[in-house]
Amino acid sequence: MASDATTMEKIVALGKRRGFIFPSSEIYGGLNGFWDYGPLGVELKRNIKDAWWHDMVTCPPLGPDGQEIQIVGVDCSLIMNPKVWQASGHLGEGFADPMVDCKSCKGRFRADKVWLVAFLPEGSGQAPALVMGVEADGEQEAADAVQLSKSKTKKLPAGAQKVAASLDRGRADGWPPVCPSCGAAELTSPRAFNLMFKTYVGALEESSSVAYLRPETAQGIFVNFKNIVDTQRVRVPFGIAQMGKAFRNEINPRNYTFRSREFEQMELEFFCHPTTSRTWYEFWRDVRLQWYTDLWIKSENLRPREQGEEERAHYSVGTTDVEYLFPFSDEPQELEGVAHRADYDLGAHETSSGKELTYYDDETKERYLPHVIEPSAGVDRFALAVLCEAYHEQEIVGAKGKAETRVFMRFHPRLAPIKAAVFPLVKKDGMPETARAICNDIRKALPAFYDEKGAIGRRYARQDEAGTPFCFTVDGQTADDGTVTVRWRDTLEQERIDQSRCLEYLRDKLAVGGMT
Repeated sequence: MASDATTMEKIVALGKRRGFIFPSSEIYGGLNGFWDYGPLGVELKRNIKDAWWHDMVTCPPLGPDGQEIQIVGVDCSLIMNPKVWQASGHLGEGFADPMVDCKSCKGRFRADKVWLVAFLPEGSGQAPALVMGVEADGEQEAADAVQLSKSKTKKLPAGAQKVAASLDRGRADGWPPVCPSCGAAELTSPRAFNLMFKTYVGALEESSSVAYLRPETAQGIFVNFKNIVDTQRVRVPFGIAQMGKAFRNEINPRNYTFRSREFEQMELEFFCHPTTSRTWYEFWRDVRLQWYTDLWIKSENLRPREQGEEERAHYSVGTTDVEYLFPFSDEPQELEGVAHRADYDLGAHETSSGKELTYYDDETKERYLPHVIEPSAGVDRFALAVLCEAYHEQEIVGAKGKAETRVFMRFHPRLAPIKAAVFPLVKKDGMPETARAICNDIRKALPAFYDEKGAIGRRYARQDEAGTPFCFTVDGQTADDGTVTVRWRDTLEQERIDQSRCLEYLRDKLAVGGMT
C-alpha cells in the first residue's frame, strides 16, 4: 500500500478532536518528540498493556512441546548505575547515531538518511542516481548501490562509521550529500550523537554524579537475573517481563507518535538453555506475530521480516521484525523486534560487575550462562497501528436523507477505550434516571459512558469516533415493556433487549479471555 498522507492527517485530527493524543505542553508551543495521551488514549494504552501482561505473564502460551511456561514480572527504576550502560554498550559508539546539519534549512538528520548525488560516467546509459548513504566505487558499484537504495531494508551494511566514511568519500569523489528536506548540498560532516538523556544524581552537577534515563527496559531485567533466580522458584527455561517508560534523544522525531523521545516498552527476556535457544526463538517469533493478529490487525499491512546479517544489532544472532504498513510510509515500519541475544547480556554484566550470573541446574548438575530470547514491543507504536487499522469511513444516508460520510473507529472490543454508551432518548419522562441506573450498573464491571446532550444521531456519531462497540438507548417503549435499544457500531444493526440484561449482554458480546 502506498503512503496516504490524507488518511494520516485525518487520524491525527481525530486523535486531537476526540481526546486520544495531544501535543505535549501544547499551550507553550509543544516540545518535539513528546506527546500526551488524553482520556481515550490513556484507556487505549492501558488496554494494550493489560492485554500484553495477561497474555504473556499472567496466562502465557504453552511452549513448543505443550509445556507450561513460567513468566514473572519486575518494575525497575528509570535511572540506574551508569556502569549498567557501559556494560551494555549504550555509552559506547554502538549507541551513537551519526548526524549531519543542513546549513541552508538548519535541519538535522541521521547520516544514513541523507542522499548522495552520484553522477555516473557519460555514455553509461543511466541517468544521475540518488543513492541513500551507500558507498559506490565505479559505474557498476554505483548501479549496484542504486539497487540497494531501492531495496526493502535501505540499511547500510556496516554501522555508523561506514555511513560517515561513505559521505566523506562521496564528497571527495564529487558526490555531494543532499539535504532530504530542502535538497541543498550544504551538509556538515557527520558527528556522533549519543541517544542517552543525561541527568545528575545528587545536589551537585559534576562528573561523579552523572546518570542517564534508561533507553530501554531490558537492562533492568538482566541485572536482576540473579535476584529473580535466588528469590523465586523459577527454573530455566523461564521469562522475566517488564513494562515501562524509556527515553531516547532521537535526532529527528517524526511521524506522529511513531518515533518519539519518550515512549513505553513491553519487553520479555526469556532465558533458556543454549541448545534449545533456536527453538525458543522461532516459538516466540510466531507467538508474537499471532498476538497482533488476534488483536485485529489482520490485514496485509502486518507482516514479519527476518533481518539480514548486516542489519542485526551487535548482540543479535537472529532478529525478526514484526512490521506494519502505516499510512505515512511507502514501506512497513517496525512494531516489535524478536531478538535472539544469545548470552551477550548476562556475559557482559558478569564481566563488568565481577558477579557470577551463571545458572546452576541442580537436576543435571550443569552450570551455564543461559541464552536470551527477547520479544520487545512498543506500546506507543502499537497504539498508533491500532488507530490506523481501526479508522474507517463509510458512506451512509443521513437523517435528512442526504449522503454523509460516517467515521468510526473499529477497535477490537478488548482494546476499545469505552465498551458501551447509554443514552436517554430525551431528557424527560424518567428516561435519564433509567439510563443512568443502567450505565452505573455497567460501570461496575466495564468502562461505560453516559450522554444526554444533543440529538441522538450526534451522540451515536461521537461514540462511533471513540470506537465504542455498543450503545444502549432508553426510549418511550422502555417504560412500557422494560426493553432498551442496542445499536452495534460496525453494522449499525439494532435490537431490543430487557434493560436488566445490559451488562450480561455486553459480557457475552465482548467475551475475550482476560477482558472482563
